[in-house]
Amino acid sequence: MSMALSIAKTEFRRLFRSPLAWSILAVMQFVLGLIFLVLVQEFIEVIQPQTAGMDNVQGVTDTVVSAVYLWAGMIMLAVMPILTMRTFAEERMNGTFTLLRSSPVSVTEIVLGKYLGLMGFILLMVAMISLMPFSLQLGTSLDIGKILASLLGLVLLLASFAAAGIFISSLTRQPIIAAVASFGFLLFLVVLYISGKSQSNGSELFVYISHFGHFLSFLQGLFQSGDVIYYLLFIGGFLGLTIRKLDNESLQR
Repeated sequence: MSMALSIAKTEFRRLFRSPLAWSILAVMQFVLGLIFLVLVQEFIEVIQPQTAGMDNVQGVTDTVVSAVYLWAGMIMLAVMPILTMRTFAEERMNGTFTLLRSSPVSVTEIVLGKYLGLMGFILLMVAMISLMPFSLQLGTSLDIGKILASLLGLVLLLASFAAAGIFISSLTRQPIIAAVASFGFLLFLVVLYISGKSQSNGSELFVYISHFGHFLSFLQGLFQSGDVIYYLLFIGGFLGLTIRKLDNESLQR
């Protein structure tokens, strides 16, 4: 496990040695900052006057905070493949993966190390995004429980993106192909959710398979063990497939 943590630290530092990580953090903060300001303005000028004096109305946590986390999840669906394509596909293309495999480190430690390095970046980004919603605490009362549930849901969603992207990156030596294939797969899961919610051909199975259905439950403040188990199985399954794929490559040599 110590070797996996060592690889994770190296991967985390490697992300910030290029402009990619800095650019993603800057763009995410800028875009979500604009969305946050628009939502706050709409709540103050439109929603709050219309719902004044009414009972059982959505507060600022539902209309602003949950919406920011939802937008973050949708934007990261396109951004995460750019991060995960570097894990194996780029190293194969540059020839550095052969050197890594020749070191006294197991495949499991390599995969876990790269995944934990990405998770470090994800946690940093989620923490930066959360500064915006929590700033509202200075002027109003927030539903902290619902915010924490949304935070957990976003982390699990992005962790599932990362696991799937790492597996797809291990299948090719072309980073662009890895990025496009990862985006296509994640988009397919979103389409499954939309199809499952269709009034004409709705399917509970499609909704369950799609990770966005489980994410929306967290945004509603619902902490259900079934949703957590789904994400853990999704993540563990794709990391296991990645380890199996790289192990098979070693046996074929």
